[in-house]
Amino acid sequence: MAHLIQHTAAGEGQEFVSPDAVLTVKIDAAHTGGNYEVFEVDAPRGPATPPHRTGWAKAYYVLSGRMIVQIDDDGYDLGPGESVAIPPAALHTFTVLSPSVKFLTVSLTDGMGRFHADLDATVPHNRPMEETLAQVREVLARHDVTVEGMERVP
Repeated sequence: MAHLIQHTAAGEGQEFVSPDAVLTVKIDAAHTGGNYEVFEVDAPRGPATPPHRTGWAKAYYVLSGRMIVQIDDDGYDLGPGESVAIPPAALHTFTVLSPSVKFLTVSLTDGMGRFHADLDATVPHNRPMEETLAQVREVLARHDVTVEGMERVP
């Protein structure tokens, strides 16, 4: 697969809505031969995504705001200019400490984009998580993502 030039201006890019954030695709896998993707993530303060594992490595780089990133047994308090790498299959989540946080996510492979596109298309937006669990579980089953505790939810 060839690597192609991709320019995405400020404020542009395909958006995916997830339960805890809005992800804007800045560099998509189609332009990188499927090797990596770059997302701008805007997350408000609120309930964190449950700890989860993905089959791909990724890194977060904070642009504004503050968040705690929990990776396995360690927590990292990140502010602007700080970053953390998350290995594939590591149990992780983040909690927003400021009113909101904006950060870049660099994801190795095309897995994160495929997962979030499916989640955005399948799970109704602005519905309580309890009402969308069946759809979320379907999306998880199609991708290399596991959420701690989801296997125990009826």
